[in-house]
Amino acid sequence: MGPQSVRSTRRQFWRLVAEGMSTAAACESLGVRTGTGNQWFRDAGGMPPLSLVEPTGRFLTFSEREEIALGLASGKGVRAIARLIDRSPSTVSREIARNHSSPHRRWRYQASWAQLKADQRARRPQVAKLAANPQLAARVQAGLRLRWSPRQIAARFALRYPENPEMWVSHETIYASLYVQGRGALRKELAGCLRTGRALRKPRKRVRGETRGKIPNMISISARPPEVADRAVPGHWEGDLIVGKDSGSAIGTLVERTTRYLMLLHLPGRHGAEEVRNAMLAAIPTLPHQLWRSLTWDQGVEMAKHAEITINSDLDIYFCDPHSPWQRGTNENTNGLLRQYFPKGTNLSVHTAEHLAYVAGQLNGRPRQTLGFRTPTEAIRALLSESPQSPGVATTS
Repeated sequence: MGPQSVRSTRRQFWRLVAEGMSTAAACESLGVRTGTGNQWFRDAGGMPPLSLVEPTGRFLTFSEREEIALGLASGKGVRAIARLIDRSPSTVSREIARNHSSPHRRWRYQASWAQLKADQRARRPQVAKLAANPQLAARVQAGLRLRWSPRQIAARFALRYPENPEMWVSHETIYASLYVQGRGALRKELAGCLRTGRALRKPRKRVRGETRGKIPNMISISARPPEVADRAVPGHWEGDLIVGKDSGSAIGTLVERTTRYLMLLHLPGRHGAEEVRNAMLAAIPTLPHQLWRSLTWDQGVEMAKHAEITINSDLDIYFCDPHSPWQRGTNENTNGLLRQYFPKGTNLSVHTAEHLAYVAGQLNGRPRQTLGFRTPTEAIRALLSESPQSPGVATTS
């Protein structure tokens, strides 16, 4: 098999993987040894190499650069040139600003010079930014040890160092440094600090539903007020249990939809309906009453005493449809984050209430993209400072 044939096969391999096919199935489809496909996958860290990405017409061609040069020489404006080559004006403007041969003379744009610079930028492999900037690498590693995601780290650095581009880094650069062979500028063990804890990036898989028992007098999520869906009004929560080994232990999780503020319910013994009811009624008074408007829960039998919770706390409780975890997506996402601290298949009853408070504080101290990279603690404190009825709140930060 020649070099071009190998390149074409690898490109088809990555296209099949991107469509959700396993590496073994992709190899079988292409007539490639499974070991070879696994090696391609490992070497690239689970993501297709840039050199094998299917051409999309995203980048300007040399002929288009010649049209830009001719247009500038004849006095045409950026928008006129963009119409001529069927590109957006912003693309043409960036091309001129990036590739002019003189920093002060915009009309000195030359197609050959621009193509040379573009080719130089496209060469691979390049020196990883984190490898060339030890200070930035150290800050990224500190963020990973706090279990911040690469996207959170990247966005937070842009906010913290607005005047220092050398301290900016994309989340994909961080992932590449953790996963891709030859691009490592971070300690490999830090991959375990990521939410998944995986050493490779893998395609998403479908999540199958789970059979649950019937709960008497349930109020369906379809009866929930419309204000809950748009997150405009705070005080609407989502809840569930994360379960330990052989379903023998559990921790209750409550997430406020507007601020993403997290509370954990300590269930050291059983986690039946009585225990969950008692833990809920103990947690509710720790926040002002106006922050408890509704709760949305999965159809788990641990909420069989939901009516007693409502009577004692005036909290409306709604239940999701069967096999519909996306109806409490904020809670599902948070439970995924919590698995970094409470791995599946472990005994969750060994964790003390103090440790649960520590973990909640860690997550409430993480910057969130949906909050403009503020933290849930900052968001809920801002919310309470605007409320004239808010007493002291036990924020775990």
